[in-house]
Amino acid sequence: MATRRHVLALLASTPFAASSCAPANLPDPVAAWRSPGAGESDPRRFALAHAILAPNPHNRQPWLVDLVGDDELVLSVDLERLLPATDPYSRQIVLGCGAFLELFDLACRANNRRAEITLWPEGEPVPHLDARPVARIRLVAEQINKDALFDQILNRRTNREPYEPRPVDDAVFAEIARQTLSPLTPPTGETGDVSPPPAPAPLRIEWTASGDALDALRALAWNGFDREIRTPPAYQESVDLMRIGREEIARHRDGLVLDGPMIEFAKAVGLLNHETLADLENRVTRDGIEAFRPLAMKAPAFAWLTSRDNTRFTQVMSGRAYARFNLAATGAGLAMHPWSQTLQEYPEMADLFSQAELLTGARAGETVQMLVRAGYGPRIGPAPRRGLSEHLRG
Repeated sequence: MATRRHVLALLASTPFAASSCAPANLPDPVAAWRSPGAGESDPRRFALAHAILAPNPHNRQPWLVDLVGDDELVLSVDLERLLPATDPYSRQIVLGCGAFLELFDLACRANNRRAEITLWPEGEPVPHLDARPVARIRLVAEQINKDALFDQILNRRTNREPYEPRPVDDAVFAEIARQTLSPLTPPTGETGDVSPPPAPAPLRIEWTASGDALDALRALAWNGFDREIRTPPAYQESVDLMRIGREEIARHRDGLVLDGPMIEFAKAVGLLNHETLADLENRVTRDGIEAFRPLAMKAPAFAWLTSRDNTRFTQVMSGRAYARFNLAATGAGLAMHPWSQTLQEYPEMADLFSQAELLTGARAGETVQMLVRAGYGPRIGPAPRRGLSEHLRG
């Protein structure tokens, strides 16, 4: 019979790996990754089928789309899919919208379309999101060069597995950063006009893969993870979004996935469920949490994305940059795992937030938008997606 420690070994080794099959009476949770846009005659739908594969916080997939006329669409945020405990000002949700727009733009270019994107056409909602749209987009037929990063969309993953203990060369990060940022400067260039044009939002990508700086970020990453776990509202938000086993994964097709034969067994015998996950005194839960420590403390490298300011416009551009960063890393053979707990803006994280700014060299007025663990990791399957129809209104 499997022991609790066997269950935890699986939790540690495959914490979030989407199943490629689903119960017969439920949708396939990874169907959206198979030939996205195939057979679509509407170029908007072709691009949207790629855009929904974008990275996004807690895999909430918070995108709502209205198709307008024959060549326009409006992107809004699904306000039912926010993360009020860990992302109280929805900064990370907006980053996810930026990632969506970047994949949309890449798919348009690959299909000989130019996407004219107007960000926040009815104004930027602050401090909290509301029903005002993120972007209005018009597609224009045009012979245009495909961006090589388009070819990495189906290969891109958020990889939470242990990474190989080999260093990442600075030259690799430098090339990834070049591919990420050069097309985004100035930010209102190839993606269309933004009216009224805001001030530029310069971004920079930095990294560390050795020495005391790496050790300090390893400790920061673990402390942030541990702090979030020990902040009840923040931890419960993640527990509520855990999809345990194939049936839950296929039913929801979002959230944080726990899957595999031992997961199914542990769930069946009552060792693993939402109640046990929420109980920090439960041995299975406690050991499972501790199993994440080496992911932080043995990280081969950390990289981060910093912006000059933190407007909603800049958050979108930061999300676009992160999507490109993840795609470029995929092309270079690197795995990437966001580890941004210390960048979250709730009171219990305030001291670690300040420490993150210090360790990443953020200057006055700047915002560290993303912090990621990077290295060479195993190949994993894609995360669930709800499918294009779930994002279309009307």
